[in-house]
Amino acid sequence: MISRVTPQQTRMVLFDLDGTLVDTAHDLGYALNLQRARHGLADLPHEVIRPYASHGSKGLLSIGFQLTPEDEAFSSMREEYLAIYDQVLVRAPVLFDGVEVLLKQLEAQSLAWGVVTNKPRRFTAPLLDAIRLTERAACVVCGDDAIAPKPHPATLLLACEQTNIQPQDCWYIGDAERDIQAGRAAQMKTAVAMYGYLDVSDRPAEWGADAFVSTPAEVLSLL
Repeated sequence: MISRVTPQQTRMVLFDLDGTLVDTAHDLGYALNLQRARHGLADLPHEVIRPYASHGSKGLLSIGFQLTPEDEAFSSMREEYLAIYDQVLVRAPVLFDGVEVLLKQLEAQSLAWGVVTNKPRRFTAPLLDAIRLTERAACVVCGDDAIAPKPHPATLLLACEQTNIQPQDCWYIGDAERDIQAGRAAQMKTAVAMYGYLDVSDRPAEWGADAFVSTPAEVLSLL
């Protein structure tokens, strides 16, 4: 763990979902390979798909079909992918190793924790229900709950409004550059989850985060 900040009062820890709190890469990749099979394509290995799992349907369609939002087929292929994922999203989601222990320790210290994700609520709600986190979280804010998703800070600020906690008293933990951008814009302290879905092309040292954690357990040393 590397930290650039002096310890100070923390009242809440907010987590990104995919690639930070929950390992959803297998289900996201399973859906992508089901879609590829529909189009006569072979499965992609998990290790090829995993780095794109934090980037939503846009990232998955880029690796699965070399599509960008500018392509004419992107919109229909995105809808097809989301329809498939909707059927398998609770197939095998698991908390990253150490997350359950971390959450219990936060709760034991009476520190609030919550989820702020770009994942639409239609997928987030059943996923969190399946792993029994919904009732434990102080807040769950999705990308379609605010005026704009990350890297805009609106979802993070909404989490603070819902919990009556100031952004300056929060840490935001995420595994993508947009997470750090949003956290900084919201004036929160930020940490990169180095155990998440980072790609070899990512440059987390250049994102401006306050800290880097290699395991969920290291989050506690930030507080």
